[in-house]
Amino acid sequence: MASKGSWVDAEIFMLRLYRQDAAAPDVVTIAATDAWRLPPDTVWIDLETPTRDEELAVERELGLDLPTPEEMEKIELSSRLYQEAGATVLTATLLARADDEHPITTPATLVLTRNILVSLRYNPMKAFAVFGQRMGQDHTIRSGAEALLGLLDAVVERLAEVLERGSDQTQASSNAIFDRPRGSAFEPLLTGLARTQSTTALARSSLVSLSRVASFAGLASEIAAENACQAHLTSIQHDIQALTEHSSHLSSHIAFLLDAALGLINIEQNGVMKIFAVATLVLMPPTLVGAIYGMNFEHMPELHWRLGYPMALILMLVSGVAPILWFRRKGWF
Repeated sequence: MASKGSWVDAEIFMLRLYRQDAAAPDVVTIAATDAWRLPPDTVWIDLETPTRDEELAVERELGLDLPTPEEMEKIELSSRLYQEAGATVLTATLLARADDEHPITTPATLVLTRNILVSLRYNPMKAFAVFGQRMGQDHTIRSGAEALLGLLDAVVERLAEVLERGSDQTQASSNAIFDRPRGSAFEPLLTGLARTQSTTALARSSLVSLSRVASFAGLASEIAAENACQAHLTSIQHDIQALTEHSSHLSSHIAFLLDAALGLINIEQNGVMKIFAVATLVLMPPTLVGAIYGMNFEHMPELHWRLGYPMALILMLVSGVAPILWFRRKGWF
């Protein structure tokens, strides 16, 4: 767990707290030397890129150890999902910056202790901001367990939005691939599909991680003791499963479109090569005739023949047209 640091005299830091019936989060300013106490109606403490002093203040007040960034990055389930000192610690790998050109996945830790939710992350996530606004409008969330389930709901909804947008982009790419004018560039279509596939893969990774978190969250005493919380958690698990299946289908569709695009590229390239091959075969006999009668040897029989020149032209024309007629009869051209 995180190693303890020393307090710096007169240092000021802030915490963002969500309390019952509050229209907006409380941003609490604390001096390092203060004996700070958590308000009794606190439901959620949101730590976004916190300083070490902010972590220490929460740890001292709630009697827990928050994981360090290095511990949050670990992939072992025992390091991500565990219960300690009455707290349920859940670390998930979530999609972030989904609206940017290069989305990423980043770990986020949710700790449920004393019916208070503590969230810890080091990248901004839209789902957390949306849920924070929702708490200010909906005052039905009265406990940390309800806040945890509401936040998981917001994360799942955000992933659903990303997958829906990916589905729309994939359908648009599908229409563009099969309805495009012959000879138009494929590069923008392939680039767009590759980006959609990358985002979809990251979203699916997040859903798999969320599935583990949702399963382990049911062990928290705050959730196990409430039938409504258990039902809500079951609904979240069903949503996660449905979205995971949808993301798999979307990935398969994108893979098919990529294969189809590459197949069409190969067909067009083969068509171009076929034209060059036919042109080469058509021009080869006339070239041979022209090369023979262009040698100008002294004892060529046709050299002084008055009809030699027309005969050579006619021979070149016939030798060029004959292969074309043969190819058309065979259906090769």
